[in-house]
Order: sequence, then structure tokens, then C-alpha cells
Amino acid sequence: MNQRIFKIVIFGIIILGVILFFSLDLHQQLTFEALKSQQAAMAKVYAQNTALTIFIYMAVYVVVTALSLPGAVVMSLAGGAVFGLWAGTIIVSFASTIGATLAFLTSRFLLRDYIQNRFSDRLKKINEGIETDGPFYLFTLRLVPVFPFFVINLVMGLTPIKTGIFYMVSQVGMLPGTLAYINAGTQLSRVESASGILSLPLLASFAVLGIFPWIAKAFTGFLKNRRAMAKFSKPSKFDYNLVVIGAGSAGLVTSYIASAVKAGVALVEKDKMGGDCLNTGCVPSKALLRSAKMLSYAKRAKEFGFKHTHVDFEFKTVMERVEKIIKKIEPHDSVERYTQLGVDCISGEAQIRSPYEIEVNGKTITTRSIVVATGARPRVPAIPGLDQVPYYTSDTIWSLRDLPQRLVVLGGGPIGCELSQAFARLGAKVTLVGRAPRIMGREDNDVADFIQETFTREWIQVLTGHSVKEIRVDNDEKKLICTRNADEQEVAVQFDAILLAVGRVANTKGFGLEKLGGALNPNGTIKTNGWLQTTIPNIYAAGDVAGPYQFTHVASHQAWYACVNALFGAFKKFTADYRVIPWCTFTDPEVARVGMNETDCVAAGISYEVTRYGIDDLDRAIADSEARGFIKVLTVPKKDKILGVTIVGAHAGDLIHEFILAMKYNIGLNKILGTIHIYPTLAESGRFAAGAWKKARVPKNALKYVERFLSWQRK
Repeated sequence: MNQRIFKIVIFGIIILGVILFFSLDLHQQLTFEALKSQQAAMAKVYAQNTALTIFIYMAVYVVVTALSLPGAVVMSLAGGAVFGLWAGTIIVSFASTIGATLAFLTSRFLLRDYIQNRFSDRLKKINEGIETDGPFYLFTLRLVPVFPFFVINLVMGLTPIKTGIFYMVSQVGMLPGTLAYINAGTQLSRVESASGILSLPLLASFAVLGIFPWIAKAFTGFLKNRRAMAKFSKPSKFDYNLVVIGAGSAGLVTSYIASAVKAGVALVEKDKMGGDCLNTGCVPSKALLRSAKMLSYAKRAKEFGFKHTHVDFEFKTVMERVEKIIKKIEPHDSVERYTQLGVDCISGEAQIRSPYEIEVNGKTITTRSIVVATGARPRVPAIPGLDQVPYYTSDTIWSLRDLPQRLVVLGGGPIGCELSQAFARLGAKVTLVGRAPRIMGREDNDVADFIQETFTREWIQVLTGHSVKEIRVDNDEKKLICTRNADEQEVAVQFDAILLAVGRVANTKGFGLEKLGGALNPNGTIKTNGWLQTTIPNIYAAGDVAGPYQFTHVASHQAWYACVNALFGAFKKFTADYRVIPWCTFTDPEVARVGMNETDCVAAGISYEVTRYGIDDLDRAIADSEARGFIKVLTVPKKDKILGVTIVGAHAGDLIHEFILAMKYNIGLNKILGTIHIYPTLAESGRFAAGAWKKARVPKNALKYVERFLSWQRK
């Protein structure tokens, strides 16, 4: 019997049980008046058949509770009246918990998958809360009888809370209420109505008892933080509210926000303001890519109606342009600008001496909180022979002034792909070597294949599935020796320069955090909680050094949470929101993504539908001779709710923002389709993708009737 049929059977049994309960007037037997009238008879039966009475009573109680039928309160009173205080409490406690667990399991089996899939975004935070604090939530609800227990059973079945935890917490949490009802049942003759059993003072007592675990948890957290800080001497006063270490994206935004709320803030940077993004990352790479793209346009002159085009350039001049671009943007991140904003900018190497003290240039400054935003650095793998040759990383490649004739790029991620294409277009013979089976490993196969085919057309040699063995130097001839993973065949690649683009490592050492006991994650980033708080309570971390995403825009996003929580966490803390994280690889064509792709959905076991729109059909793309690429939208089956979008094409990084907004605020494809887009623009591709989704879901049977009606009108 498959699961679908089994669900139907279970649902049918429940419906049948409910119908029989009311059609046979069994609910009339579970009233307060019926209980009082039959008290003596039940006591007589119990005296004559003790074990059988207990068994039947528990079975009925379990059924009533499992089916969420009315009468549990009367059953509890009956337990006290018949079995007495202690025996009744034990019997009812187990019967009610078993019945509640059966209701919980039934709800989980019949409805959880549907509800979780239907409302996945809205339930994400609730699920996370249940996973961390589920027992506390449940215990509180169980202790306060104003919450209907049958509702709690059904709702909890829709959450990720484990069955064993549900049973144990329910057993303990319902015990005070059970005791109150059993005690009332022992004095049934004096009780006028079931509603009068729980007085306002008693309910208030239960409520206080219910919030006690939360008070205990908060107090435990307080003690834990106090214990972590106890060995450090707290200054009587502070120089700053906040000291930020690192002037990259996260550090700059943190300082900006702190100064905007008039906090005393210092920003310490040992190198250059702007960090990697300005000096060695986003800005220089995009400037280089732009120059390279101009050359690619020249090579495509015939596509634009020109017979031929020749571009005379020097690589040195191109790299000097990159320098000029950096210097033009530098004022945005300069000491002068941030000083005017009210930030004390300190040039020097910070050393955290305690959670309250930082030493810079031989001077100690005090602060209430610290934000670590030290970023990351390129990872340099241990390759035999690497020490025999000069090598470049994404930090040092910008010092090049002579174009290498043969360039090897290690790593098929975003940095490796972008720089491979840029140098190839500038005239280098580029070989991209990657250990993974494909480049751009975070993307779907069709996306990676599309970009690899583009690289092949541009004469970039792509060696995926190759492991680096060593570097050999023979008579000034440099060779990278690789092993092909498929058959372990050795492959030699000659090169003049080698670029290492195999990932980045968080900068977590050298500034004193490790000496204070700041914990790290397995991947080397600083361990933080949802508030971006490290294991040292008043030290926070944001950006690449914290992860889990190493993007400039995520660093800026995290900075707000780190800053606000560091300054105002005593009153209210905010959990960092990673629900909708977009990114873009700036190859040509670009690859932009937000949300899940097919690989993610398959790995997570999430059902999805795919809508694909080819950009080669878009008028503006055709007019611009950029008619290549596609948009792939993943949606919830039979709904317009977006699970994720991947765009491959010109300006994909700009086009993706319509879908980022849609996912952030739960806007479906129907509303995108109904939004006017300017013609002719590349942005129309979003509406056409939504139109492709709609067209594939037009009800064919309904169209037949519409066709008949319109045909009839023509007669």
C-alpha cells in the first residue's frame, strides 16, 4: 500500500470515528451532568473489575484524545472520582500523553509535508525556533490550560520537533493541569461545573510556571556570559561604544551605522581602507573585465556591421586604468570621509587584549563592544614545487604589467572563471585547471556547460576533473603536472605565470581573538550565533571572516545586524536574515542566481517545476547582438511561488534584482507578468519568463470551450 492510499485510509478512519461518536450520541455520555449522575455506578464497576476498568478507561481516553474529540476534561474528572488522587493522576497522565502523541503523529503523517511545502518561506523561522527552543515552547503551552491541548497536538505535528521530545515534554507539562482536574474529580459532589475548576489565580499560577523555563534560560544565558567575562577586568568608563577591526565592506558599513546613531566608534585598519573589494577584488576585477569586453566587441565587429576593427593597446596601460578606477572610488571609503562622519579612523594593527581593551600602535583603547571584520585572504595550496616559481593570487595579480603569454589558472570558481576570460581576451593563452568535474560548481550542469562552451569558443583550455600533482621547472621551462581524475593519466601544462584561485581563508589569527578563546567553525571562519555574536559575548563578527557567504553585499548586510546588536543588544537583538541571498559571476555572459537551483532542490528533496525562457528570443538582446543565454525559474508545483532563479546572459547581475525583490516579499510570477516593462529592454526578459510559466499552465480543457464559444459568435 503506497503512502497516498494509506493517508486516505487513515483519514477515512478518523472521519468514521468522528461520525460514529456524534451519531451514536456518545458525546452525551461525556458531559459534566452525565458524570455526576453515573459516579456511583462507575465506582461500583471499578470495585468489582479494577484492572479491566482501568484498561477500558485508558483506551477510551486515548481514543478521545487521539481523535481530538470533546470530553477530555470530563474524562479527567471521572478519573479522579473513580480512581482517587494519585492513581487517577498516573492513569490520566499516561492516557492523555499517549493520546496526544497519537494525534501529533496523525497530524504529522497527514499534513506536515503539504503544509511545509505550501508555506515553506513563512515557516522557515518557526522551524528554526522549534529546532532550538521547541521544548520550551511546548512546555509553556502545556502548563497554561487556556491553550486547547488538542490544538497544540495538531499544530506541533506540523513542526520539526521530535516525537520523543514531544512525548516527554507533554507528560511533564500536562501534569500540573492533570493534577488539578483529578483533585477536582475526587471532590466531584462539591463541583458545580467543569468551567469553575480552574480559577483565575490558578490559571495565573500556571502561566507563571509556564514562563519559568524561559526565565531560567535567560538567567542561564546571563550566567554563561558573566562566566565568560568574569576573568576580564571591566573598565570604569569606556573610550568608545564600539571598535571595529577591519575597514572592508563589513567594517565600513558597521562604522557608518554606528556613527549615524551617534555612537562613539573607532575603525582600525592595518592596510588600506576599502579592504579586498576596493583594492584587490570586486572593483579591479570588474574594471579589467570591462576593458577585456571592449576587446571582445572589437573582435565581433562584423556582428555590428563593421568590416573590421583593430585595437592597438598595451597591457600595462590597461592595468594602469584599473589603478585609476580604484583611486577614483577610494574617496567613498577614505579616512577623510569617515572622519567627517564621526568615525575615529586609526591606522595600525589591532591587538585585542581583553573583550574591553584593544591595543593599537602601543596605545590601549577601551570599548563596550568589538566587531571583527578582518575579511579573508586567498588560499595558497601546498603544491610541490610551488616555491620554485613566482605565483599570483587575486590579491597580487594587479601588480602585473607584462601580459603573460601562457597563463595557468587554478580553480574553476567565480574568481578563476572571471580572470581566465579577462586574460584570454587580452591576448594570453589561458588554461583553466579545476579538480571538480565542472567549472562553477555551485551552478547547475546546464549553466556550467553553457559557460564552458563559451570559454572553448574563446580558445580557453578548460581542464576540469584534474588534480594538481606538482610544478616542475626544467631549464626555465615551467610546467604544471596534473593527474586526470577519470583515468589517472598525467597531463603537463606549460606556463609563464600561474594564478591561484582556489578559494579564500578567513583572517582569524594575529589580532588576539584566538588568545581569548574565540571559537572557530570547521571551515575556519569565526563561530557566531544568529546575532553574529562570537563565543565572547561582547565581540561580534561580520563579513568574510564570519561567513557563511563570502560576498561583499552579504558583508554589508551582516554589518547592520552586528552593529545594532553590539550597541543595543541589551534591549533587543536581531537575527541575521539569510533567506534571499543573490550572487553573480561576472563572466561574459554573466551568471546570476537567487534562491535554489535544480541541484539544491534535488539534494533537499524539494519538489519543483522548471520554466525556461531563451534570451535569444528577446528583441533588445537581438538588437544588441547579445541574443544568448536563458532564464531558468524554479517554482512550487502548480503555483507561481518562486523557489529560485538563474539568469545566464548579458547584464544578468542587473536583471536578477526583480526576482530578488519578488522572493523577498513573496511576489509570484503572476504579478511579475502583470507588471508593465519598458520596451525594448533586457528587463522584459523577466516578464517573458513569467509569461512562459503562464502559457505552460493554461487549462487546455477550458480553452476548448472558449474556442467553441468564440466560433459560435462568428456564426
